[in-house]
Amino acid sequence: MTGRLSLNQRTTAEWSLREAIDGCVRAGLPAIGVWREPVAEVGLDVAVAWVRGAGLRVSSVCRGGFFTGVDPVARRQAHEENLRALDEAAALGAPTLVLVPGGLPEGDRDLGAARERAAEAVALLAPEAAARGVRLGIEPMNPIYAADRGVVSTLAQALSMAERLPVEQVGVVVDTFHLWWEPDVHETVRRAGDRIVSYQLADWITPLPPDALLSRGMPGDGHIDFAAFTRAVADAGYTGDIEVEIFNADIWAAPGDRTVATLARRYADLVEPHLTRPR
Repeated sequence: MTGRLSLNQRTTAEWSLREAIDGCVRAGLPAIGVWREPVAEVGLDVAVAWVRGAGLRVSSVCRGGFFTGVDPVARRQAHEENLRALDEAAALGAPTLVLVPGGLPEGDRDLGAARERAAEAVALLAPEAAARGVRLGIEPMNPIYAADRGVVSTLAQALSMAERLPVEQVGVVVDTFHLWWEPDVHETVRRAGDRIVSYQLADWITPLPPDALLSRGMPGDGHIDFAAFTRAVADAGYTGDIEVEIFNADIWAAPGDRTVATLARRYADLVEPHLTRPR
């Protein structure tokens, strides 16, 4: 069954938006996680028409964020870019704009201050998201990316940041690849409850490739306990779409239809049976 399965576009990075939409339809997937760059290539109006014409849901738009800079001009530009991302998410009917907080500015070593700037930026953006009917999803990232991409490294940190703001405006993204190592993460997932705005799947494989950015594996090929993660997400009450988001050069080089067929089988085996908990 694929009733909640969504193909995040980065999993089939060689596909255009049109190809990804058609691939979802061929595989019987009901949803797609859209990236802004492929949308920009064809234009927002065309992208909206294609998605609607295919009968797909947009599970999320990726990505906003990258607002940890110190320079006031850069911070204002980041805010304006995030407003454009929110407009796109609203037009596509996506419930969530995924936020990657950003890393440390060049020469900066103060993680705490960078996290606080991210929190301030989210607070400034939150009412704008609400006005457009979109929720912001703070995505904590594995600590290996703290310097250049995501100064928010744990679900606990992301949840603490989100809880400063109304639940209908700001939540958190639960990504197995980024969070599998975090102490007590399943308990934190349960505590997140209705703050969870997206559940994303990818495995942690070893040895890591030379490019750490491309180190995500197909679910089932690595070390993550997807059953335990999924039970925790189900216990938290999350009922939204579930995205498979994989950055991996070998998977990108494979035929897209084969990749989608594999991830659908893995979803059916590793995730679907744990979405409904016994009463």
